[in-house]
Amino acid sequence: MTERLLADGARVAGTVRDPDSVADLRSAYGDRLWLAELDVTDLPRVRRVVDRAFEELGRIDVVVNNAGYGLFGAAEELTDEQVRHQIDTNLTGSIQVARAALPHLREQGGGRIIQISTYGGQATHPGATLYHASKWGIEGFMESLAKEVATFGVEVTIVEPGGARTGFRSGGARLAEPLAAYDGTPAAMVRGIRTAPPSAGDPAKMAAAIIASAGRTPAPRRLVLGSDAYRFMHDALTERLAELEAQKESAATTGGCTAAWTRSDRG
Repeated sequence: MTERLLADGARVAGTVRDPDSVADLRSAYGDRLWLAELDVTDLPRVRRVVDRAFEELGRIDVVVNNAGYGLFGAAEELTDEQVRHQIDTNLTGSIQVARAALPHLREQGGGRIIQISTYGGQATHPGATLYHASKWGIEGFMESLAKEVATFGVEVTIVEPGGARTGFRSGGARLAEPLAAYDGTPAAMVRGIRTAPPSAGDPAKMAAAIIASAGRTPAPRRLVLGSDAYRFMHDALTERLAELEAQKESAATTGGCTAAWTRSDRG
């Protein structure tokens, strides 16, 4: 995405954990690539870096939350540290980046927040409990946030890609230490994720679609990328809707109410 934006003449503020990983881009584009070192689990630094980016660039139109990784293994196999780090990175980190950007977006009269999620924010597989928890969590946050900030001209898009030819599996995935009790179970299938055949999704086409979505008004609430993402999400949502419809009558037997109140100093 950064490469395409820079090639098209845009100015990009980017954060990375290892500045050397983008040395080629910095060399090619100079000051058009504003760069800062950031690990999104370092919450105080998140706000400092975001504030500095807005201060030095003057205006930022689109904020993209892309930091994240996959943690795989049965829930029982995961360590407490693995659980904490997955949530800190995929969920809390994205929340704090958005919160840090909001004052600036409000003051400049609008902007766009693009949250990279996954079809796994709507559908689930065994062996990915914490990954799904982080993505379902960030989707709930962003969907609610969109309703909070629309009045300020700030819009939110949740991107839900399927598999893509990136290093997400081979280089970025983290695996739990296996327990023999889960050998041969559905949760054990994820143990081979690093050596699985490459996904079919084209990351360049996905990046182009994400960039194009930033120009659409109103912003799409969700952007589904890949036929596999569509299929998994369609199946999951259809099943959930069928389960809900089956409970329409039983739900009504418990009643429902709407409450309203007024606070005053009269006691």
